[in-house]
Amino acid sequence: MRLFFIPILLLISISNFSYSQETDSLPKQKKVEVSVMPYMSYNRNLDFMIGVIPMGMYRINPSDTISPKSLSGLAAVYTTNGSYFISVFNKIYLDEDKWRITAFAMTGDRNSQFYIDDMEDPGFYDFGTETTYAMVGFQRQVFSDFYAGFNYSYTHHYTVYEDDVQEPSTVKTNGLQFTTLYDNRNSVYYPTSGVKSNLKLISFPTWFGNEVQAQKITAEFNEYFPMRNGHDVLAARFAGKFGLGDIAFEQQVTLGGKDIRGYSQGKFRGDGLIAVQGEYRYNFKEGMGLVGFFGLGTIYGSDTEDFNWKLYPGAGVGYRYGAFKSVKFNIGLDAAVGKDDWGIYFRIGESF
Repeated sequence: MRLFFIPILLLISISNFSYSQETDSLPKQKKVEVSVMPYMSYNRNLDFMIGVIPMGMYRINPSDTISPKSLSGLAAVYTTNGSYFISVFNKIYLDEDKWRITAFAMTGDRNSQFYIDDMEDPGFYDFGTETTYAMVGFQRQVFSDFYAGFNYSYTHHYTVYEDDVQEPSTVKTNGLQFTTLYDNRNSVYYPTSGVKSNLKLISFPTWFGNEVQAQKITAEFNEYFPMRNGHDVLAARFAGKFGLGDIAFEQQVTLGGKDIRGYSQGKFRGDGLIAVQGEYRYNFKEGMGLVGFFGLGTIYGSDTEDFNWKLYPGAGVGYRYGAFKSVKFNIGLDAAVGKDDWGIYFRIGESF
């Protein structure tokens, strides 16, 4: 766990050199606040990760003060196990927050591992996946605080496995998503009160260019409670990801990351998961804070039957630093421990 303090110290020192300004070269009605942040983390699976994340916040319509500021950025990350990722992300808010548009694209080569127990020599086996992913979607306000919309996603995976434990595979998917959102949070980037409830119905139909038909359902419920006269926040989360039909290896979910932190080896993988967690966000100084969190998760549909429907705890602490001056939007690092595992996570925004 001492490895956690190295990137924490680097983040505190390098963040002093983060670049934030309003670009006066643009017309006044299109001012952009820019922040260029370093990416530093460590993962038992990917090893050390370094990169850079330039981001910009802006208003599409400067006179629209009801819509949250839009966010666009790029992330480039390299890991010492030979993986790399390059992505662009956009979250656009329009027409007094009646329209929300999301666009994301990523390409990379991930060298990872998974666990097999139905062989003469059970254990972790490496695999490498070349991935291209793109998603675009929109949500329209139906009535106060309730949105509905559609997303389209395209994914291309080419995976090669160590020692030929499985045949190399190429998986291409075209996904259609119907989404609903209830959102009465007082801020989309750092809520201190309110609820965000999200439901997605995801389909990969054969008539849309998929080799096999599959469906997924994802459900999220987050609630935020102001603490210490509004200086701090207690956040609670329920998440469920349910795979239905013929779920490919690359479409499976892995315990870790947002749900549940503390698992980084990729051992607990299955067709779906259920997780609950809570997080206390303590703001001890303007633009700086600490968090503490605890959660429980379970998975199903694992190739290792002993992993199914067991409880997996995860707990940890983290550091937060404000990336922008005009809007409370944090980046940070989390360190967490799980069952026979641990992980360090770089955060862009809050965990949920």
